[in-house]
Amino acid sequence: MNDTAVIDTIIDGKAFAEGLRGRVAGVAARFAAAAGRQAGLAVVLVGEDPASQVYVRSKGKQTVACGMASFEHKLPADTAEADLLALVARLNADPAVDGILVQLPLPGHMDERRVIAAINPDKDVDGFHVINAGRLAVGLPGFVPCTPLGCLMLLKDRLDSLAGLDAVVIGRSNIVGKPMAQLLLGESCTVTIAHSRTRDLPDVVRRADIVVAAVGRPEMIRGDWIKPGATVIDVGINRVPGAEEGKTRLVGDVDFAGASKVAGAITPVPGGVGPMTIAVLLRNTLVAAHRNAGLALDEATL
Repeated sequence: MNDTAVIDTIIDGKAFAEGLRGRVAGVAARFAAAAGRQAGLAVVLVGEDPASQVYVRSKGKQTVACGMASFEHKLPADTAEADLLALVARLNADPAVDGILVQLPLPGHMDERRVIAAINPDKDVDGFHVINAGRLAVGLPGFVPCTPLGCLMLLKDRLDSLAGLDAVVIGRSNIVGKPMAQLLLGESCTVTIAHSRTRDLPDVVRRADIVVAAVGRPEMIRGDWIKPGATVIDVGINRVPGAEEGKTRLVGDVDFAGASKVAGAITPVPGGVGPMTIAVLLRNTLVAAHRNAGLALDEATL
């Protein structure tokens, strides 16, 4: 396969995310005019994890750039769980806040499940609350975790129809694997959830028209596992040693060099799924704002 053909197979998540943010900004301006206020996203960061700090800062900038209000709450790492829960309760009651995101991971003395459960499900724009997981499972309106919803958007943009396709999701986390499988079922795919302990994983993957890799192991999915023409969505973000000593580089869960020669379409790492996560978070916040304000919104336009 020549270089031009490889480029044609690449799914540009960065460009798609930019388009989504543009649509969000347009709808956010109309919401502010109708509601008399901006849609609001509150992000809570506990501790000083460097990666989380960068992520929260990026969320704040993109929220403001899309014409929405950003409320950042930074708490010391030794904050008592009760104090965090009290903050969540205040945000639940604040009419200016439409979406609440508590940045994970939390310090070890806090129970992440308890904290997530304290968020009002109608403000849970991360889609992690058990009520939103249940809504997704039975097909009711709710909030879906941002990364799998972003993956679905990329798939639907690339493929004419997902109905009837064989899809394999590699990974079974509550954040990506399980909701991704539910979304694909909702699109009438035939879905297999595989993982690191699946027997003869290569054979399972070779049957798939759609492969979503979210297992957290660098380049675990080899190029010769991919069915010719399959669409590959690589959720993995793994830092591995680079060519120069002391330097690192990012790779996905899929062997991109090998898979891109076989796949009909594939997301790169970086520049594939990653940019979609914050863009979908902003989209979810805007959806929450309309629901909270009782304003109509054709959510399919976002």
